[in-house]
Amino acid sequence: MAPTVALLAVALSASLAAGCTGHGRDDDHRAPHRTPAPTAPTAAGSPLAVKIDNVPAARPQTGLEAADVVYVEQVEGGLSRLMAVYATRLPRTVGPVRSARESDLELLRQFRMPVLAFSGAQHRLLPLIDRAPLRAEPPDEAPGAYRRDTGRAAPHNLYLRPAALLPSAPGGTALTTGFRYGPAPSGGTSASSRTVRYPAARFTFTWSAGRGGWVVAMDGTPTDTAGRGGPAPATVVVQHVRIRTSRYHDALGNHTPYTRTVGSGRAEVLRDGRSFDALWSRPTAAAGTTFTAPDGSRLDFAPGQVWVVFVPAA
Repeated sequence: MAPTVALLAVALSASLAAGCTGHGRDDDHRAPHRTPAPTAPTAAGSPLAVKIDNVPAARPQTGLEAADVVYVEQVEGGLSRLMAVYATRLPRTVGPVRSARESDLELLRQFRMPVLAFSGAQHRLLPLIDRAPLRAEPPDEAPGAYRRDTGRAAPHNLYLRPAALLPSAPGGTALTTGFRYGPAPSGGTSASSRTVRYPAARFTFTWSAGRGGWVVAMDGTPTDTAGRGGPAPATVVVQHVRIRTSRYHDALGNHTPYTRTVGSGRAEVLRDGRSFDALWSRPTAAAGTTFTAPDGSRLDFAPGQVWVVFVPAA
């Protein structure tokens, strides 16, 4: 890292002091050099991925209802963090924005040169972000894209203006997730709700026929994204994955869980008020994830927003 960039990064570290638990410091808020933009226009097929805070002090979040896909991952202290991916529409504001994790780099490899908005990262992770096939846009690289909400306490008050990073939504072709959408399969079991628990966080998805989706509650409180009624994803995936301890840790010494999204395993797919057993497969980091029924047939998702919740495999 060049000396000038290093000085700016140190300044950013002080200004974006954050706590993974909501009251301590985040890993490190220095940001890498900007990865050179691709020669083709970014809007031609590169989605926007935003790391979003999910401790109680960060709620209600803004812009979640506009995401095409929301990934839920476990972080330090048994808490959770979100990654929202936008391709078909860009909301006016998204946030609160927080720091990136090592697992994000593997997860984002499925997209073509995605734009990653995040507040910073642990300093040892910065070189990996710099070399990853993505366009990193933290606040010190794109200061005009971010603002602080004076009505909230730091570090839960950093918000992104997506239009400052992408001129327009790239469209559905940018969602190279491997997901397939279509009519509901036969079978499954009736499901009115499903709760997923982390050591220090929980999510409950409750089917709403009126909204045609699963109403989200976090830690027992219904989600309300800044007065918009909260997201109600048409499909919720509970994906059982390998989660190991990474070599990176936060300022308090808590090691970051590494969520392995390449491989295969079990999953549960919730759609149309029913739960379907499934198997997931992602053979390489550059590939999307496919979901099949136990008989090997492709399992289609309901058209609309998808939430993927990563949980430890048994």
